[in-house]
Amino acid sequence: MDEKFSSIEELYARLLPALKSKENELHKNHMIYITEKDIWNYFRENKWNRGVNLTLFDMVDDILNTDNDVIDEYVRDLKRKDYY
Repeated sequence: MDEKFSSIEELYARLLPALKSKENELHKNHMIYITEKDIWNYFRENKWNRGVNLTLFDMVDDILNTDNDVIDEYVRDLKRKDYY
């Protein structure tokens, strides 16, 4: 079943449970400064920006199975850039 989304906001809303789940996992691993928006931005900028024919399943799988340290490094780099 192909799912089409009429807006990026609609896609975000559909992915929000997976984003929240990953956020909770990160918080349990003492990465409490990472938000679901950070996770969303990481994937939009680094993983899905070149994606063709991505499915909702693929995106949820990416969110739930990406190494926490990869997301942590992305967020820390952003915060360093904002600091300077």
